[in-house]
Amino acid sequence: MSDLKRWQPEDENFWQQSGRGIATRNLWISIPSLLCGFAVWMMWSIISVQMLNLGFPYSASELFTLAAIAGLSGATLRIPASFFVRLCGGRYTIFLTTSLLMIPAFGTGIALQDPNTPFWVFQLMALLSGIGGGNFAASMSNISFFFPKKQQGLALGMNAGLGNFGVTTMQILIPLFMTFGAFTLVGGGEPMILQKASGTLIGSIPAGRETWIQNGGFLWLLLLIPLAFAIWFGMNNINTEEVTPKLPSAVGSFSIQLAMYGIGLIASVIGLWLILPASANGSGFSIPKELVLVLVPMATVLALKVLPGAIRASLDRQYKIFNNKHTWVMSILYVMTFGSFIGFAAALPLSIQVIFGYSHLMVDGVMTHNTPNPNGPSALTYAWIAPFIGALIRPVGGWISDRLGGALVTQICAVVMVLAALGAAFFMQQAYQSATPEQYFMPFFLIFLLLFAASGIGNASTFKTIAVVFPKEQAGPVLGWTSAVAAYGAFYIPQVFGEQIKAATPEYAMIGFAIFYALCLVLNWFFYLRKSGEFYNP
Repeated sequence: MSDLKRWQPEDENFWQQSGRGIATRNLWISIPSLLCGFAVWMMWSIISVQMLNLGFPYSASELFTLAAIAGLSGATLRIPASFFVRLCGGRYTIFLTTSLLMIPAFGTGIALQDPNTPFWVFQLMALLSGIGGGNFAASMSNISFFFPKKQQGLALGMNAGLGNFGVTTMQILIPLFMTFGAFTLVGGGEPMILQKASGTLIGSIPAGRETWIQNGGFLWLLLLIPLAFAIWFGMNNINTEEVTPKLPSAVGSFSIQLAMYGIGLIASVIGLWLILPASANGSGFSIPKELVLVLVPMATVLALKVLPGAIRASLDRQYKIFNNKHTWVMSILYVMTFGSFIGFAAALPLSIQVIFGYSHLMVDGVMTHNTPNPNGPSALTYAWIAPFIGALIRPVGGWISDRLGGALVTQICAVVMVLAALGAAFFMQQAYQSATPEQYFMPFFLIFLLLFAASGIGNASTFKTIAVVFPKEQAGPVLGWTSAVAAYGAFYIPQVFGEQIKAATPEYAMIGFAIFYALCLVLNWFFYLRKSGEFYNP
């Protein structure tokens, strides 16, 4: 029976007799679905590096925008996705949101077969890749309903942590699949010739070799097609008052989700248009990206309320989370942890390529940054390790938080992230002024590994605090909303890195992030670590 009419995970007898098995089955199907979502969402961080190596006619700053566009749409789509489970049912939601990933996967593979493909096509595919980012909110909300509170830290940590492995999986598989004609027999296109050295997990690939960059999109179809069948036949809707009280038909559910995702995509497009320079958007003005990152989610939330009937009534009930100040506090704290994880995952590969892959030489009194460095590290060889550690350690963070308390673990992570950001800033500054930047790469990289580890543990600890602070009906939407706000890091961090690299001051980006982490440290202590706080949660 795919629809569960009774679901009481807090009842120990129910949990032991049938609940645990059903919840575990749904979790183990949810994890690879979320993994594919992360992979498709973040694939531009690797594809853009290879576009640079192949000589696609775009600048590094333009290529940074592809990951940023996917980041903005993915974060915005998390807002409607936060409410999908209550409106549409978990099984229907995960099936459609996972199946939709086939569109950007296939479209990207087609577009990458020709370096003369117009840039707007890549921008459109990056926009649609954001569907994978939106999936996280629905997935986390869904899994939170399956498990009792005492096990939510571990369950959500596993879903998010192993799901986050989509970033690492993508950073390993895309370079590997680019090395051979995996889809040639089914019309997968011809290879291109590398103009600059590339790399894979096991080492460098010299210029002049063939590469199949289009496989970076096509390969996800190998996972998404069987996953769609597994979700449809293996997952459940929870048709109860707490979870999905009025479960629509499958067609009705899909229609609601597509309408709400449509609103999110329109808001994303408008936001991206506003961020463009005045000369590019034709309006005579441009708006600071920080203001747009406030306006886009606000506009999305308001636009969703115009939807008619039962949808609006349900949203009105769920929107009560916005009257709770802790929704906003937890959103900021989750920006520190997940926002950093996903933003740095998007920006790190191209940052390694640009900062360490070129020698920074003084020519006629001007510092230049366009001389290839023959000793530079391959971004495709190293970039996967950092998000791998961040994702691997996230379930551990959930386990520790279940025992020590979410707020205490978050506080320790914040201290580590402040120090790591400042350390990374120092080595970035040294490298970007050096003819031999490779000498600074290893300390820079090791510090980034520490930063990712702290963000991964903090991802789980903040979710543990949410489970303590909010009632069960609100916890799901809050999980989705905080993840949506934090996901804007996938837009903001690549944008900031691109701007600061263009200004020859990449270290300023990390200093700014360190200041933000320090503010989060104070905020977490004030609300959740003070013994006199409303939700003391050591």
